Amino acid sequence: MVDDNCLFCRIVSGELPATVVYADKDSLAFLDHRPLFPGHTLLVPREHFETLGDVSPSLIEPYFNAAQLLSRVVEAALEAEGTFVAMNNRVSQSVPHLHVHIVPRRKGDGLKGFFWPRTKYKGDGEIKEVQGQIRAALKKIQT
Repeated sequence: MVDDNCLFCRIVSGELPATVVYADKDSLAFLDHRPLFPGHTLLVPREHFETLGDVSPSLIEPYFNAAQLLSRVVEAALEAEGTFVAMNNRVSQSVPHLHVHIVPRRKGDGLKGFFWPRTKYKGDGEIKEVQGQIRAALKKIQT
């Protein structure tokens, strides 16, 4: 199922552009255009589900396998000390399409609790560089 009014469904369909870092038959991951830190990735199921409770049980395992893989990849690609992996269900969910945030973390990076100081990439060059780093790390981890 696809929701024609959903921003993420429109990205998944290719109608809207996104800086894609990962894709498989069930999900798509792309860089958040207003990241907490460079490398902040959003993983979405290709099918439209608003919340985790709406997801078909058969998709849970492949979706979270992708989230686990991307947490390793983002950390490796950006030489981070760890990652913050989070999901909102309705409250604070800016797009009503299930998505997992995968955010590179470093000690002293200023992220406290659930305070999310959003930033912007400096331009197309920076976002493309981060995309390349994540894709390279993904290729390395998958081989």
